[in-house]
Amino acid sequence: MVIKNADVVLKDGVKKLDLRIEEGRIAELGKGLKGEGLDCTGLTVLPGLIDMHVHLREPGFEKKEDIASGSAAAVKGGFTQICCMPNTRPVTDNKVVVSYILNRAKEVGLCKVRPVGAITEGQEGKNLAAIGAMKAAGAVALSEDGKSVLSTGLMANAMMYAADFGLKCLCHCEDASLVDGGVVNEGYYSTLTGLKGSIRAAEDVIIAREICLAESLSLPVHICHVSTYSGVQLIREAKARGVQVTAETCPHYFTLTDAVIASFDTNTKVNPPIREEKDRLAVIEGLKDGTLDCIVTDHAPHHADDKSVEYDLATFGISGLETSFALSYTQLVKGGVLTPEELADRMSGAPARILGLEGGGIAVGAPADLTIADLHAKWTIDPAAFVSKGKNTPFGGREVFGAVRYTLVDGEIKYQG
Repeated sequence: MVIKNADVVLKDGVKKLDLRIEEGRIAELGKGLKGEGLDCTGLTVLPGLIDMHVHLREPGFEKKEDIASGSAAAVKGGFTQICCMPNTRPVTDNKVVVSYILNRAKEVGLCKVRPVGAITEGQEGKNLAAIGAMKAAGAVALSEDGKSVLSTGLMANAMMYAADFGLKCLCHCEDASLVDGGVVNEGYYSTLTGLKGSIRAAEDVIIAREICLAESLSLPVHICHVSTYSGVQLIREAKARGVQVTAETCPHYFTLTDAVIASFDTNTKVNPPIREEKDRLAVIEGLKDGTLDCIVTDHAPHHADDKSVEYDLATFGISGLETSFALSYTQLVKGGVLTPEELADRMSGAPARILGLEGGGIAVGAPADLTIADLHAKWTIDPAAFVSKGKNTPFGGREVFGAVRYTLVDGEIKYQG
């Protein structure tokens, strides 16, 4: 296949080029390439998006999502690789569940699914999981997602064992004793609504702990879904000292503030919570200066029953795979914060580097994992149109720019808009 007349996002800028694909890889970049192909006049070709933080729910919670529906949502959103978190049932803490996920993803045949194994057995925080066996089976990282490893000694051991197998720990940073049942950010709007608040320190103290461990052990660590201005500053200062820390954030943390909870819409309930304007601005600045390396969705689909209850009882999470690119492009590129090539790095290049995945850029010899989008297309987010089983989003009715037209995985069109 030859992709013709496209604006191609390369590391050094956006160039009008043709792109030849052979045997699932990029064989040639140039102008006027001959051959049958896809006319992409007016469209932009980006390296296939990589989301290193999603929940596919399978095995065990297929009512919320499964590997087939989650993969369909991923390619519709432009994602060619996704990394699924281990809080399944049974927990992804052994080679059998890792192999099951990979086999199901192969049967589905849409995007590349990369399992993330649990740090501890059953995510119970007591004994380390079978790290080496999970790595051998195909796990690309470790996480206790949804909670922190409370024992600092156990967390240190986890980082050392993970490093021995070439893996990184992806850390959900939350001191549960400080959260103390909080469901929203503690501040003006928690007082206004009467909803119990969670202070920033609940997130920040664990961010600080993981940084201290990484610095003392001279090992890498990755901080998940950063939401606080103070957390951004902790990471910025650590990077300046040479600490091997990387970090991510999500679209809801740079597009929303906790004012949205005044509606009592349970689709605004996420963990960590959506915070204040100074946090939102700090997250944007962190993405701009590279303190925050990448953008993830933390895609957390839920059945309507999980959200159609009182705010305190509703589950945490947003279904984000189908909206992430447009929200990020609209807020950050149209907003003048990032260039298209910087956005491509935050949503593809950086995740690939952090996890050691093949892909993340457009170059001769690279896998033909490509996201082709109409950056001028304006559309309105409609949860009813999601292919994910999870329709839980606070962005329904929001107008955005950037519509995915094609998603190619190893040179094959897996989604056509």
